[in-house]
Amino acid sequence: MRNALTTHRCLALLAALLAIPAGSANAQSYPNKTIRMVVPIGAGGGTDTMARLISQRLSEQMSVAIIVDNKPGAGTVIGTEYVSKAPADGYTLMTVAPEFSIQPNLRKVPYHPIKDFSFITQLTSGQYFLTTHPTVPVKTPQQFLALAKARPGQITFGSSGPGSANHLAGVLFQHMTGTKMLHVPYKSAGAAGTALMGGEIDFMFSNVASAITHVRSGRLRAIATTGEKRSPAAPEVPTITETAVKGFVVTGFYIMMAPAGTPRDIVNKLSTESVKALQSQQLRERLAALGLEPVGSSPEAATAFIQAEIAKWAPVVKAAGATSDR
Repeated sequence: MRNALTTHRCLALLAALLAIPAGSANAQSYPNKTIRMVVPIGAGGGTDTMARLISQRLSEQMSVAIIVDNKPGAGTVIGTEYVSKAPADGYTLMTVAPEFSIQPNLRKVPYHPIKDFSFITQLTSGQYFLTTHPTVPVKTPQQFLALAKARPGQITFGSSGPGSANHLAGVLFQHMTGTKMLHVPYKSAGAAGTALMGGEIDFMFSNVASAITHVRSGRLRAIATTGEKRSPAAPEVPTITETAVKGFVVTGFYIMMAPAGTPRDIVNKLSTESVKALQSQQLRERLAALGLEPVGSSPEAATAFIQAEIAKWAPVVKAAGATSDR
């Protein structure tokens, strides 16, 4: 009798354990080893900065090492493809910017931008500076537009590569103003920014997060911003749409994601931890200094947002005639 009772209890316990969803068990033990945060561009740009900021905070909250792994190339496609094929276990994450939503409209990419990923949260929103080298003889958006019209094909602008957000912003600017300028692609936003500060190119649509320090030091001149409203980080700088080109608006964002199939409980845990990180006063102050506004959306909202961004850029790319090698 006693043996039968013991056997019955063991079977009941086993059944209870089997009834626990696998995702719940994963989330309870996660994370228990180093997490890799992939950045599909080179070091030094805004995406790299955001990835390192959120990784540091998450590392402290979850008591786990998070290493940032830069995998630049092909306009972010190389790093993005790498993540799409990585194990869906929560230990390979990625931080992306608008290039992620632009690339599928420019070329055939080796991954599906929605089906191959699990979106965790939209980290921030922001915008870009139209920055020039201090020797370029303009100080206002109107003066810049006049110079571009007076020197067709002579004004040079840099980007983090063909098909990047700052490249497409330049293409869109030309399309909306009837100007013609020369695109000079670099391997990363950081490299393009260095070239701009060295006087190799005339201007660039620079991420506020990566350029604001150089603007404040005088190494770059911020002519305008690309948002619908002025940037809280630089309210003295006018927008392009309010001054020179009505309707010209290019906004930025950072989204955290993982490979498709990552257990839902792990995705939810990462989202919750990210929202907590973005609510911390220390990180909010750092983001504000970089001209970024924290968002912290749900996985569902992040997915809907990126779907809308991909749809938004499609007619812009078509109207501007942009291609990945332009």
